[in-house]
Amino acid sequence: MDRCVVLVDAGYLLGASASLLAGEPSRSRVTVDHTVLIAALRERAEAETGLPLLRIYWFDAAPDRRPLPEHRRLRVLPRVTVRLGALTRAEGRRVQKGVDAAMHAELSELARNRACADVVLITGDGDLLPGMMSAKEHGVVVHLWALQAADGDFNQSEDLVGEADERRVLDREWIERWVRVREAPAQFHAPGPRAELADLLAAPPAPGPGPAATEPEPAAQAGPAAVLKVVPTPKDLASRTVAPMPTSLVLRWSSERGWVERAGASADSCSPADLLPTLAQLTSAEQRWADREEDITTIGGDAHEVGHVFARRWMDRLGTVERLALLWTDYPRIPHRLDGELLRYAARFGLLAHKDDQIDEHDRYAIRAGFWKELATRVPGGELALTDS
Repeated sequence: MDRCVVLVDAGYLLGASASLLAGEPSRSRVTVDHTVLIAALRERAEAETGLPLLRIYWFDAAPDRRPLPEHRRLRVLPRVTVRLGALTRAEGRRVQKGVDAAMHAELSELARNRACADVVLITGDGDLLPGMMSAKEHGVVVHLWALQAADGDFNQSEDLVGEADERRVLDREWIERWVRVREAPAQFHAPGPRAELADLLAAPPAPGPGPAATEPEPAAQAGPAAVLKVVPTPKDLASRTVAPMPTSLVLRWSSERGWVERAGASADSCSPADLLPTLAQLTSAEQRWADREEDITTIGGDAHEVGHVFARRWMDRLGTVERLALLWTDYPRIPHRLDGELLRYAARFGLLAHKDDQIDEHDRYAIRAGFWKELATRVPGGELALTDS
């Protein structure tokens, strides 16, 4: 039929765009306006083929083939169909599985069923060569589009280029219509320990019972060059008394299961910030639905942005500045329950490479930085404190 179809290898399209504009192929370095991109693809495909568009197929990979927010935004756009392969980790890097096979199958099926007269391919992988040859044998005209390479050379398989009927290069000007380079997150330096904690760690250990406590330590007898710094144990810390700290300190440790309290500890011994409600406790069913819609249609998934969005929602629903000030006194520590909820929210945006993986340490840093940056705008003197730190 006299229609055209566009098949997009998202890994190639976005990776080559990032290489050209940001200097590295990481897709996380660019932000994409998918609505503008789809409109630009349709406009150019119809202009170059002289045929109306049937459909744009978007091929990408996702952990467990579960659509990410960008895939949800794409699949609700007119004339767009999203096909997902698996995203796995091999030898320390992310690898797509099944994307090339899906493109090959779709291309062959479209040609065999005579669903279109022209096919536009945006890919650089030579594995698609058999599918291209099959389509040509069924009378389909194959247009191969490349993105301008950062080094001015080819970024496509030579065999693929040689087999295509028509070839075009999408230049920087066209790419900049729908993509922009994402700014690196601002440096975020946490301040040093609070004065009372520094005094606590610097205090000499309490003398223990028995004659052994009065004997000089070998390290001390050996002179200044041989002095050994001893890291205090939790038991040592609990036995020290440093004004204005209470005489009986209650130590808490965080773990994967939550706060682990020492025997006899109660809610009264927790930091006031630990008693603040979580976002889930503050969110109604209607707000939860609206949040999900915003995540799908608006939020790009940058780690710093994710922390900012989570903080904005939580602080808007928490209430007064006085309650936020309780959290600010614990800076840069986020209460354990709230921090866990923040990281689980971030996992929705593909910051987890796989369900068994953890969020990258750099991303954790940026997520929490975004959280504190939002809080700093709501607490008197907060922005100045972050700048000074």
